[in-house]
Amino acid sequence: METLTAVLLILVAIAVVYEIARRIGVPYPTLLVLGGLGLAFIPGLPRIELEPDLVLLVFLPPLLFTAAAESPIRDLRANVVPLVRLSIGLVLFTMVLVALVAHALVPGLSWAAAFTLGAIVGPTDALAATAVFRRLGTPRIIRTLIEGEALFNDATALVAYRAAVIAALSGTFILSESVFGFVIAAAGGILIGAVVGRVSGEILRRLDDPPVEVLISVVIPFAAYLPADRLGLSGVLAAVTAGLVIGGRLGTILTPSSRLLWLTTWKMIGFVLNGFLFVLIGLELPSILEGLGDRPPSEIIGLAVLVSVVVVVGRIVWVFASSLLPGSPRRQIARRDPALATRLTFVVGWAGLRGAVSLAAALALPSNFPERDLILFVTFLVILVTLVGQGLTLPRVLRWARWDGIEPEGDEATVARTAAYQAGLEEIGRARGEWPGHQPLFDRLESGLQDRTRHLATEDPDETEERRQERVEHEQIQRGVIGAQRTAVIELRDRGEINDLTLRLIERELDLEELRMEG
Repeated sequence: METLTAVLLILVAIAVVYEIARRIGVPYPTLLVLGGLGLAFIPGLPRIELEPDLVLLVFLPPLLFTAAAESPIRDLRANVVPLVRLSIGLVLFTMVLVALVAHALVPGLSWAAAFTLGAIVGPTDALAATAVFRRLGTPRIIRTLIEGEALFNDATALVAYRAAVIAALSGTFILSESVFGFVIAAAGGILIGAVVGRVSGEILRRLDDPPVEVLISVVIPFAAYLPADRLGLSGVLAAVTAGLVIGGRLGTILTPSSRLLWLTTWKMIGFVLNGFLFVLIGLELPSILEGLGDRPPSEIIGLAVLVSVVVVVGRIVWVFASSLLPGSPRRQIARRDPALATRLTFVVGWAGLRGAVSLAAALALPSNFPERDLILFVTFLVILVTLVGQGLTLPRVLRWARWDGIEPEGDEATVARTAAYQAGLEEIGRARGEWPGHQPLFDRLESGLQDRTRHLATEDPDETEERRQERVEHEQIQRGVIGAQRTAVIELRDRGEINDLTLRLIERELDLEELRMEG
């Protein structure tokens, strides 16, 4: 009963904090962590113990899968070199820097334990950063780098973490074996994920039952992650690869009804899982503090702050240094605006927030691991500093970058809409002769597509703004008409002239019409 009460309280806290974050314009993961901290110190509230296996085996696969399924594969391919530098090079660079600092400042801390700490704080969490990016706007290439890095750097960090933990407990470390193990784990994880994704896609293609298809989709990330993890391969890359394979085929393997339910369901799954993780991060502080014993506060806080500074500054240095290399997105943007390219590079450097994977890895350390409690506290503070400090200042940094709204690749959405509308108009012209008795329907369809075409963005900002305002007014008119229809049907139900099933049927039709209008 206490666990159920705690879960319900967390769900309420997630909803309240999310709404507050939306209203005041800050990343909601940041406020969720602070909210968890506040709940942790309220006496009498039931507690939930955050089991590390629960995060790594239950939370992580679906979150990675849905993030991968939403990722633009073309953009990931186009930026594979800078993504490798961030997801592999930067993780290892951070690992080394943190290990040097920790080994120098903590008496008796072995190199293996120091490298373990570095691997724990190496991976980033993109959720808070992308929430800011979507609200304030940023070039698509920046979002691709941050989200793509977070997709793949978990694999690098967890493989390095496993090797460092084994070295710390056994006292031996062989570099060649670790490198070979990393390559095998990565290749094996990708292979398993590709097979699971392809097989799942073929199964989904043969189904036409939205609830069943969505249920299968929930199983897919675990079907990829668990076998890979059991075989000692990268479960992270398996889940990510399965998500990429499925995400690239959603348009062909699902019916429209299935796709709508799929996207809505996974949006909710991602929101709830992320909400729980960030609140639980805050709830962990009291137990972490209890494990520190009688250590001088100044010593442990000083170490944690210094490690946090190394993590933040080290990332900025790496991002700027690697942006000078061939294939860097900074070079593409600099052809048009060198100053903007420099500012956006700093945005990428500042967006390296840490999250639940780091905390789960720290909690998963064996109870006899050297300086386990200290590593837990340092990890928690790094998460807190990046999520709260960088998370709250990221909107200001993004405004300082002063992006002009021009995508280097152009306005792809307008190009795609133009092609879609034109194809629709051509099909209407062809079908008029085939179905001569349905001219009023063709007239209505043609009028709708022509109206949408007239409201597409243009290269003239003033004309685009005029079209946008007209479209907003049209939407207000249509929303009013749909609202009047909905009210009329509800009144019929209230008077007992129709039942609730009929009401829901008509409401669904009106809801779909309103969603189509907003699209």
